[in-house]
Amino acid sequence: MTSEFPAHFASNYQCLLNRLKLHGMQPKTIALYSHGVRRAGEYFDYRIDDLTRLQLTDYFVHIVDSLSWSSLKHDLYGLKFYYAQVLNKPWPGADLVKPPKSHTLPDIITVPQAQQIFMTTRALSYRVFFFTLYSLGLRLGEGLRLQIGDIDADRMRVQVRNAKGNRDRFVPLPENTLQILRRFWQTHRNPALLFPNRKCGLKKAHLATTPLDRGGIQTTLRQVARDCGLKKELRHTVCAIPMPPT
Repeated sequence: MTSEFPAHFASNYQCLLNRLKLHGMQPKTIALYSHGVRRAGEYFDYRIDDLTRLQLTDYFVHIVDSLSWSSLKHDLYGLKFYYAQVLNKPWPGADLVKPPKSHTLPDIITVPQAQQIFMTTRALSYRVFFFTLYSLGLRLGEGLRLQIGDIDADRMRVQVRNAKGNRDRFVPLPENTLQILRRFWQTHRNPALLFPNRKCGLKKAHLATTPLDRGGIQTTLRQVARDCGLKKELRHTVCAIPMPPT
């Protein structure tokens, strides 16, 4: 990646990646912050080590006009981190940007709607995955990271690792979810992953070292939601429900 950039930018960009990792940032945060720095680099001909307040004003106005406040925030945080941790310089854009605060609640699907999603999902791995997210109240990434050792059948709980804020937490494990996961494990018998990928087919799922593909899951869920006639933005919820017949 850094070989694609001018030399004066490449070394600092690699340092940025290293510092982000050493600060314990999640991979998604690293990707967003570094992308923001790359975007600013492209905008300023990869000369971003001595930006002025006026230059940053023009840049952030450009971002808001062409992209979104969300993109602006990621670029802002990435550049601030770059100045503080890579350049060791004061941030020239202090108090320059104040993104509007928004307080939106996620759409929560009802029990019948959830059951409809499960019954409409044809692939067993996706169907069990969707059910597990819903019954445990997990985010997509949290579900993908689940491993066999995270399931505590004795205490009827699941350890969710590297959750939001890099924190672990425990969630209750419903009995029907436990039974479904046990039956599902019989189909792949992977010694570590609860939801191994199927790139090499079901017969080799026990050898997989990576979980189901995030993009494939998201694409499938959107298609299933359309097939069910749902227009809600599906997110995690904390309501446990009974599993429909499979």
